[in-house]
Amino acid sequence: MKVCRKDGIQVESLYEEALGKEAFLNTAAFLLGLAVKRVFPSAISAQGMASKDGFYYDFEFDFEFTPDMLEKIETEMHKLVKEDIELQWVQQGRKDVIEYMEREKNPYKLQLILESQEEERISFIKHGDYFELCAGAYATHTSLIQAFQLTTIAGAYWDGKEDNKMLTRIYGIAFPKKEQLQEHILLMEEIKRRDHRKLGKDLGLFELMEEGPGFPFFLPKGLVLKNLLIGYWRRIHEREDYKEISTPMILNRELWETSGHWDHYRENMYTTEIDSKDFAIKPMNCPGGLLVYKMQPHSYRELPLRIGELGLVHRHEKSGVLHGLMRVRCFTQDDAHIFMTKEQIPGEIQRVIHLIDEVYHTFGFEYSLELSTKPENSIGSEEEWILATEGLKKALDAFGKPYVINEGDGAFYGPKIDFHLKDSLGRTWQCGTIQLDFQLPQRFQAEYIGADGQKHRPIMIHRVVFGSIERMIGILIEHYAGKFPLWMAPVQVKILPIADRFYEYAEMIKSKLRQYGIRSELDLRKEKIGYKIREAQLDKVPYMIIVGQKEMDSQKVSIRKRDEGDLGSFNLEEFIRLIQEEIKQ
Repeated sequence: MKVCRKDGIQVESLYEEALGKEAFLNTAAFLLGLAVKRVFPSAISAQGMASKDGFYYDFEFDFEFTPDMLEKIETEMHKLVKEDIELQWVQQGRKDVIEYMEREKNPYKLQLILESQEEERISFIKHGDYFELCAGAYATHTSLIQAFQLTTIAGAYWDGKEDNKMLTRIYGIAFPKKEQLQEHILLMEEIKRRDHRKLGKDLGLFELMEEGPGFPFFLPKGLVLKNLLIGYWRRIHEREDYKEISTPMILNRELWETSGHWDHYRENMYTTEIDSKDFAIKPMNCPGGLLVYKMQPHSYRELPLRIGELGLVHRHEKSGVLHGLMRVRCFTQDDAHIFMTKEQIPGEIQRVIHLIDEVYHTFGFEYSLELSTKPENSIGSEEEWILATEGLKKALDAFGKPYVINEGDGAFYGPKIDFHLKDSLGRTWQCGTIQLDFQLPQRFQAEYIGADGQKHRPIMIHRVVFGSIERMIGILIEHYAGKFPLWMAPVQVKILPIADRFYEYAEMIKSKLRQYGIRSELDLRKEKIGYKIREAQLDKVPYMIIVGQKEMDSQKVSIRKRDEGDLGSFNLEEFIRLIQEEIKQ
């Protein structure tokens, strides 16, 4: 594929390469912009570009744009492909381009030009009178864009700012081959089928309401699932010698000024006033953890000291980015803070890496590792950042799994290791993180008495495994398509009596299962057994017990398994052992 770079040089590049994919998707966005102008000449083109999963373009329409109009635009895009248009990379004097945009009454491109770093001449990709500011690479001919589809529309504030005008964003996907497009469409259909928002509602796990946007309501079954994850978290952390604490949800402004959050994170914090003083609802647990550490003196013999907290935190997220449980305004952060000496850094980092590795394998996740280094907006000396970054590198090298370096994306107080999970559909999610911090112990004047009898400053690790319990639930719903492993299933067994005369025997079965800690539900509706079985299948319950005359007479149970169907007849004690063995696996 011939690619024209921003500097105008043409090179060969494959779609699988970063430059080739960028050029391919940028060209698809160009096609979309040109097609919209042909079909709807009054539309004002704002900006289009490649995105992570495809391409998009923002427009201002002088009418209500609806999804059914996408087909007409897509048809026009196919015509442009057949025309095999050659895109030209050109430069024009800045003054002339500004005057042209003023005549065209396009305030969006005019703003982009005025903000452009190109002082004398403006670079753009052109076809006839239509052009796009050259924000990256483009394919040289439209005929290369063979397989594409416009997918959806959404509202988008110009330049991502809520004070600006709301535009219409048109999304699309594009691939070099039609087979790739078809595979992607099938994947999107599967993702839609697994959408945790739909499954969460269908399975009675959680609800999202207008009365609390971004603040999820957990229903009884969902809370069972949440508590199971929390219980698992507590077991492994107790094993690893973490001490669990709970700190207040609201703390005063002075604390957040000391931690640096008031200056570096203020826009994401909710605030309130108590007794005429400023307070903040905590967006993170770490300052409270430091206060707990400082409550009493510590010796080097106590270190490393591992303190865990399942803290409910609140962060202000814009309404446009809220997404089910994946992006919320309050969530349970499975935090832990480790206080240690410099010598203990490699060992503690490795220990945390192994802990997170164990958890992710429990759920069947593969993952990749990323080391993020010092950002521009940071605190602390260069020497401290180098020491912290080298400490993380040594631990990663010792672990032996490949990792990539993400320059400049660390936390403002220290470098970090991020874990990117890969789910059953191949998508990645950033969840676990390990952050090494020299700064907060200094800001809070945390100390320990060393072997020399002198006061020393501890080093601090911030780390999460799930990141957010709520977000992990959303990921797990989609990862398993709602078919949770037996130990995680909110309802493990559904008891289905064929008629009301078998209710008493069914109640006895439920009571016996409860004695062994097996979570069960009893379906006493006056419905046919086939209907009850289908409903249990839709509820994705791992096991069903069918209770009829034969079972009551023999004091046995007939078992159906979620994905295997009829397993036959069992003694109840035998079935309970089967359940217990599966849970252990």
